[in-house]
Amino acid sequence: MKPKSTLSAIGGWNSFFFCVGMYVVALFFSIFVCSSIFYIANSSKSVKASVVEKTTAKTELASIK
Repeated sequence: MKPKSTLSAIGGWNSFFFCVGMYVVALFFSIFVCSSIFYIANSSKSVKASVVEKTTAKTELASIK
């Protein structure tokens, strides 16, 4: 008579599934981070110019010369 060992056979795969899961999560986050850096580096110049105008156009309350 054959012993039923289906549950114990699945238990041996836990570390493998954990490693595959961690790989998928790390791959997802690395794609997200790299694409964010890529889009920041290659953003259009008109957006960069408007950001520079907004940061340099601050109101001066007092100036010392």
